[in-house]
Amino acid sequence: MIRILLSTCVALLVGCSTAKKDSDTVLFAGEIVNPTSDQVILLKGGIKVDSAKLDDKNRFKFRLNSIENGLYHFNLAPEHQYVYLEKGDSLMVRLNTIYFDESLVFSGSNEETNNFLLELFLATEEEDADMYSEYYKLEPLDFLDKVSSLKQDKVDKLAELNSESQLSNEAIKLLNGSINYTYNRYKEIYPFRHKSKTAEENFHELPQNFYDYRNQLNYGDNTLTYLRPYYDFMKAHLGNLAYMSCLNGCTKEHKQKGKQLHYKKHKLHLIDSLVVEKELRDNLFRNVAFDYLLKKKDAPENTEIFLNEFKKVSKNNMHIEEIENLYQGIANLQPSKTIPNLNVINFENDTTTLTEIAADRKVLFYFWSGTNRRQYKNIFKRIAILKEKKPDHELIGINIKTEYAQWKNIIANQGVDPSLQYQSNDFKELTEKLVLYPMNKAIITDNSVIVDGFSNIYNN
Repeated sequence: MIRILLSTCVALLVGCSTAKKDSDTVLFAGEIVNPTSDQVILLKGGIKVDSAKLDDKNRFKFRLNSIENGLYHFNLAPEHQYVYLEKGDSLMVRLNTIYFDESLVFSGSNEETNNFLLELFLATEEEDADMYSEYYKLEPLDFLDKVSSLKQDKVDKLAELNSESQLSNEAIKLLNGSINYTYNRYKEIYPFRHKSKTAEENFHELPQNFYDYRNQLNYGDNTLTYLRPYYDFMKAHLGNLAYMSCLNGCTKEHKQKGKQLHYKKHKLHLIDSLVVEKELRDNLFRNVAFDYLLKKKDAPENTEIFLNEFKKVSKNNMHIEEIENLYQGIANLQPSKTIPNLNVINFENDTTTLTEIAADRKVLFYFWSGTNRRQYKNIFKRIAILKEKKPDHELIGINIKTEYAQWKNIIANQGVDPSLQYQSNDFKELTEKLVLYPMNKAIITDNSVIVDGFSNIYNN
């Protein structure tokens, strides 16, 4: 009933008929409750299509001429979500940023496709948790039965939806892709998770038909490049292939010498040999680079070898500047380096720098965002504990991705000492220079000199 009422309200908001498509022009509009930004950005892949300012009632409207049918993203910084658009659509959306995905409702032409795509997204979040906690423990045939049952439920719902709404062929392909690649990804992950969950010494023997779907894989479908289940499947699939090919084909000496470098080079060359679609290639290469640079701190000479190999196989990668900045950021956060001299503002809206804040004392910097209530509440609880554990350190919070007024309001409501809180309005610079992956990161300094540039507040 709530979804019906919201859909009705949004339809009235735009005040136009959505019963038929009279032209190629696309109208995409909506209302944002508790906006975290003053504009909505529409993207096709990694390219900005248009932007729309929120009006005084927090409503926006795009009127688009001659666009390509397919999957788009709309971005209300720092959140984003899918929207599927076809020529002639009049589509509305309403959401509350506090419960971004859960509150999102589409209304109008193609509402069925968009709402079903969103339902698949939310269902996957729940099923991922069940997979990790329960299903990966199952024996292979039982696991296949569980995955098949979950998948068939979605296939049946899609068939029922199509019989009622007559979806376009492009929409059906997209939704089928979301279903198929979601459940095939679980199969790619299964051998590794099952071994870990059961503490078995070797990988479990799998039925001959376990990976049958691989015979129909398309490594170059540009209509699915930015569909999250397709991309996540490719990451898991290529990781599986790389690991197994190395396990069965490489000598023990190769495996042990520069283990991470060896494995990542396998993955780079697999992407190069299998994936043909340029943007998907670039995104997968980027994923390997970030995974290597962030998760395992390898010897500097190995890192140089990796970057040279990366540039050789991924020529003209659209993410190369970002990757080089990440590499430089990591280098600048090594022990004995001075913390980057980045600008931040204090509670009185005065500008200072991280170097000035960290001078003449021991500091633990931590980071939080006002867009994730659970994250910042948990972080503040942890900081209260760390005050007792680290009485000789000043615990300084740096906020990102939050409007100034909202930031001050959160600090007041959480009872946090405002004199120990700062904010950056340059998320990109802060992320690159301080390498903020993950958000639980902490940086420990002594008189502005880095002691540990890659600590974690939950490990202190």
